[in-house]
Amino acid sequence: MLYSRPPRRGRISVINLREQGVGMRAAGSHNVSLKIVLAMGCLLLVGFSGAASAVTTECPDQSPELQPWSPGHDRNHQVHIGHGRKLLLTSSATVHSITISGGGKLVIKDRHEHIVLRTRHILIDDGGELHAGSALCPFEGNFSIVLYGRADESIPPDPYYGLKYIGVGKGGTLELHGQKKLSWTFLNKTLHPGGMQEGGYFFERSWGHRGVIVHVIDAKLGTVVHSDRFDTYRSKKESERLVQYLNAVPDGRILSVAVNDEGSRNLDDTARKAMTKLGSKHFLHLGFRHPWSFITVKGNPSSSVEDHIEYHGHKGSAAARVFKLFQTEHGEHFNVSSSSEWVQDVEWTEWFNHDKVPQSKGGEKISDLRAAYPGKICNRPIDIQATTMDGVALSTEVVYKNGQDYRFACYTRGRACRNYRVRFLCGKPVRPKLTVSIDTNVNSTILSLVDNVRSWRPGDTLVVASTDYSMYQAEEFQVLPCKACTSTQVKVAGKPQYLHIGEEIDGVDMRAEVGLLTRNIVVMGEMEDRCYPYSHHICDFFDFDTFGGHIKFALGFKATHLEGVELKYMGQQLVGQYPIHFHLAGDLDEQGGYDPPTYIRDLSIHHTFSRCVTVHGSNGLLIKDVVGYNSLGHCFFTEDGPEERNTFDHCLGLLVKSGTLLPSDRDSRMCKVITEDSYPGYIPKPRQDCNAVSTFWMANPNNNLINCAAAGSEETGFWFIFHHVPTGPSVGMYSPGYSEHIPLGKFYNNRAHSNYRAGMIIDNGVKTTEASAKDKRPFLSIISARYSPHQDADPLKPREPAIIRHFTAYKNQDHGAWLRGGDVWLDSCRFADNGIGLTLASGGTFPYDDGSKQEIKNSLFVGESGNVGTEMMDNRIWGPGGLDHSGRTLPIGQNFPIRGIQFYDGPINIQNCTFRKFAALEGRHTSALAFRLNNAWQSCPHNNVTNIAFEDVPITSRVFFGEPGPWFNQLDMDGDKTSVFHDLDGSVSEYPGSYLTKDDNWLVRHPDCINVPDWRGAICSGRYAQMYIQAYKSSNLRMKIIKNDFPSHPLYLEGALTRSTHYQQYQPVITLQKGYTIHWDQTAPAELAIWLINFNKGDWIRVGLCYPRGTTFSILSDVHNRLLKQTSKTGTFVRTLQMDKVEQSYPGRSHYYWDEDSGLLFLKLKAQNEREKFAFCSMKGCERIKIKALLPRNAGISDCTATAYPRFTERAVVDVPMPRKLFGAQLKTKDHFLEVKMESSRQHFFHLRNDFAYIEVDGRRYPCSEDGIQIVVIDGSRGHVVSLGSFRNAILQGIPWQLFNYVAAIPDNSIVLMASKGRYITRGPWTRVLEKLGADKGLKLKEKMTFVGFKGNFRPIWVTLETEDHKAKIFQVVPIPVVRKKKL
Repeated sequence: MLYSRPPRRGRISVINLREQGVGMRAAGSHNVSLKIVLAMGCLLLVGFSGAASAVTTECPDQSPELQPWSPGHDRNHQVHIGHGRKLLLTSSATVHSITISGGGKLVIKDRHEHIVLRTRHILIDDGGELHAGSALCPFEGNFSIVLYGRADESIPPDPYYGLKYIGVGKGGTLELHGQKKLSWTFLNKTLHPGGMQEGGYFFERSWGHRGVIVHVIDAKLGTVVHSDRFDTYRSKKESERLVQYLNAVPDGRILSVAVNDEGSRNLDDTARKAMTKLGSKHFLHLGFRHPWSFITVKGNPSSSVEDHIEYHGHKGSAAARVFKLFQTEHGEHFNVSSSSEWVQDVEWTEWFNHDKVPQSKGGEKISDLRAAYPGKICNRPIDIQATTMDGVALSTEVVYKNGQDYRFACYTRGRACRNYRVRFLCGKPVRPKLTVSIDTNVNSTILSLVDNVRSWRPGDTLVVASTDYSMYQAEEFQVLPCKACTSTQVKVAGKPQYLHIGEEIDGVDMRAEVGLLTRNIVVMGEMEDRCYPYSHHICDFFDFDTFGGHIKFALGFKATHLEGVELKYMGQQLVGQYPIHFHLAGDLDEQGGYDPPTYIRDLSIHHTFSRCVTVHGSNGLLIKDVVGYNSLGHCFFTEDGPEERNTFDHCLGLLVKSGTLLPSDRDSRMCKVITEDSYPGYIPKPRQDCNAVSTFWMANPNNNLINCAAAGSEETGFWFIFHHVPTGPSVGMYSPGYSEHIPLGKFYNNRAHSNYRAGMIIDNGVKTTEASAKDKRPFLSIISARYSPHQDADPLKPREPAIIRHFTAYKNQDHGAWLRGGDVWLDSCRFADNGIGLTLASGGTFPYDDGSKQEIKNSLFVGESGNVGTEMMDNRIWGPGGLDHSGRTLPIGQNFPIRGIQFYDGPINIQNCTFRKFAALEGRHTSALAFRLNNAWQSCPHNNVTNIAFEDVPITSRVFFGEPGPWFNQLDMDGDKTSVFHDLDGSVSEYPGSYLTKDDNWLVRHPDCINVPDWRGAICSGRYAQMYIQAYKSSNLRMKIIKNDFPSHPLYLEGALTRSTHYQQYQPVITLQKGYTIHWDQTAPAELAIWLINFNKGDWIRVGLCYPRGTTFSILSDVHNRLLKQTSKTGTFVRTLQMDKVEQSYPGRSHYYWDEDSGLLFLKLKAQNEREKFAFCSMKGCERIKIKALLPRNAGISDCTATAYPRFTERAVVDVPMPRKLFGAQLKTKDHFLEVKMESSRQHFFHLRNDFAYIEVDGRRYPCSEDGIQIVVIDGSRGHVVSLGSFRNAILQGIPWQLFNYVAAIPDNSIVLMASKGRYITRGPWTRVLEKLGADKGLKLKEKMTFVGFKGNFRPIWVTLETEDHKAKIFQVVPIPVVRKKKL
């Protein structure tokens, strides 16, 4: 038996109804008529039929067979309702426990009086039933079940249910149906901190609105009747008009009067006295630029409030603010406030390095820094910040202050900082600001919502989700009466502390979820004031009581339907005790004989101590319109792996925190402390083993998630995790690997935000074995796993892609989504304000499911949206945005490289996607497309993009390949060096069909590749594949691979695997139909295999592998089927003494050439079989060449570079011509690339020598005709050539001032191209021109030179100078218009 019947509780006593004084009295008349109408209406409906039971189709408390029951309050009374007894609970009661079985039935009387039932537990089984309302007759009164008791009392727990429970066992029925209320909806109007923008009126002005501003307000309605401005600075007539205006205002009207900018210059005595008559005390003496605000009721001077302050000059803020509370004729309060200010805005300076100024005893002097950076630091900084050179925040302290000169000190871990940078917050000149507002919601706020919320009543509690990175910005509010509210509005008490978005921003729906927490049926735990240790370590992590109540459903219950119920203080930090727990209950829909199927809907589960809803070994359950809020551990939780066909529809989870139960629940501290379930000697790695708490934890992909929201978790919103075999009591329910191959259920229209790790993850598994000496990690720790969906979960059947549609992810600190497959396809999704929008992954060596792909299409990515978040005093991740440089919350760190999509593994297809508002700063490498940081793994050359659109994305920020520095480290891992993707239509690079690669990867470059300095990349053309080299019995070798046409540009690879493995794998991307040599930093491996990856039939490369002299070889070819784990030999290699015969190889018999002089073993590797489009290997399997070498003893380092070149150097040729660049109407954005090609070379034809030079701009060539320097000047704003210049050697040597004058006359923001021809002058004063145009100082020119320079007040990254003795060449693009990046 896979399921076992839960043990039964022993009966303590049986109720004798006569002894309890319960007569057969008729039900009270209260609400009887409504109940009878509902009951009669129900009888007209067709009844449900089915093998289990139907939801009651009448008002259950109106049944004539019920006996009224009022047991009173006795904590020792152990109640058993059985033997067919049917009772109606009519009043509140306290008992020890209740058991309902043997056909017994307990129904709750629906009445206005709140009924509270306090008990230690309720057990329902063996035909027992508990009812409060029904599906067609919801319970309208208020009913609460309070589960009381402590874990450390002497009462023994039930072996199956434990303590403080409602248990529904075999044959039991639980029907709880509360009022029909909207479960949750969205804000439809943005909620601002403090709520002021939600008031009845808001008026704000600055420059250009000078004078006295008057607002006349109707005191009965709280609305502005009229307003006017009087420029009493400009004219005395305005002063006279002011007096006339004030006199015309009827008594009883509210006047709000204030000065903006200046209003005293032509203010006459009549106006001053008129204002004094109204109640002012300061207007009579109003001076130049004095801020002044005044509110009064005309005709009642004593009602006046007033504020006045003198002007502090252009460097000091000054404000006069007043407010007054009024009441409308309907009794509603409103607040009128006025502010007259001189505001000083502030901005941070750029960062200054510490080593630019001398260190001083007692701190660093600001004056020294000002001397080192003249004009860049204000005299009196408002604030100071310091960081390490890598951007880590440090502590600063003002040590001494004296006038304008003061010192400051920087500390890290209590010691003085070294090698740090510092910046200062400086004030700008003041500006005027006048604000008048009428807040009609005093100490309250109006929430405008999407849906009809008439069902929400005064006294209900709501929660508004965060719309920023921190989930802790969720806020609770209580509903207030509101006669003026529409059907989609509610008034709530208090004001919001945070910004809550209520609109679509930049194309992404960021509306905050608003959930109802209050229900009229409540199940709750009775809690202690503080934590007590009922479980090991529990009070180390929580200072509050976590031993709440719980509801548990066992196999074979008769019927269960819960709706309109509130559960709070439920769950325990014990395995199996959750607010709602379907435990090994089997099929809960028609397949299990339940008609209607089991459901829980319209529930509010909040402030829980262990999860929200747990589905354990149960299938086909409907969980709909459930709000889970403020929970410990995974909220919506599937447990063992076999849970399938469950549907989570329109569920909301938010504020999900870590718990102690499972490794995946635990945070880093818990992971390190709780080690009892590990093997001795275990060293926790929290970010690998634990740290996975999620709002929706799916242990099996075959479940449906529709219209759900994961609105804030300590780690992840939606996590699909894999159990290779079922765990716990579900062991044996499916064969190994089933969950990794079962297709994904419906995943549609879900959203995730305000999570730390990710909005969504498909990846990883759980450890399904107990801790042991072999693997010390605890049971169910997070481990590696791969998902590859196939029909019927059979990897030998066709693939069935996991489809993710209409998914929205925003404000997730790390990832919007991390999805690893198998076929995982996204369509019509939205990502915004995530640290990284999306990562699609397959496998770091081979895709787990060869032939599959990951793709996203028809989707939107936003880097930095208009949702700027809320700046808090303790929020250290606040900094400038990329586009407008205004302040905003940031995902991880100020200099974190924000990315839309990052390429990783592959193959990946990105189609018809839009990228919006990705803009890098100097010091923050934001980009729409990028690559995974610190990547050791493979990069598939068939990763591709097509039909990509960019909006508010500078062309310089479309792509970034990385550079050494913060977050990128040294950029020296194998995957960092081999990154590449295919731009099918040129929508990214403007070169259709091109490949984009890292600029220094010479294995894929050719002579016509075009550099993109802003991207640290290059645009190339070609046919590319991968070669995997597996070196056996040696995992610590460093491999050097050289393409024969660029022998001076080797690529060094460390290998993708850890050094502890028995072999190492090197995974370069290579150009097909080329020759390569491979070398090692130690003795060559005695055994290796070369895999042909992404080779089409007929594709080939030639390889020379370095070995010591005296080596002998055994070489064969085979085909390896990775899925079936079958290998078949396909041929052998025999030695030939002629190099040419290597080219004449045939299937089954090939040749190798061992050139012992150079130490190179030459092979031609050619694919013999067809390959599916996205497969890494052929349809027959992976084609391999296996080499076994018998090495001589004491062989040295196997590096043959010196003997291989120049002997085997090949002429660099372009096999696939570069595509033609898109121009004009073919481009979709105003900014574009300007193609620049320059070459200065010496060409030899037999005995003749010819010097050749040209400059080419967007295909138009300007030949250099004379020896010397040719210059082409381009307008940096439009990309047009504006002038040409030529300077002969005679000028360069004799009259260089002509060149100086020419360059001086070039307008700023100009691109300056320069090329030498012939024997030009390489030294002399003229070379200083190069420095003025951005070249490095002290440069030494060689015989040939090409130069891309810039005339302006900054040095762009694309300024490039090439100088060589025989040939200098620059092929690159320059962004148009040329725009300076803002500094971080």
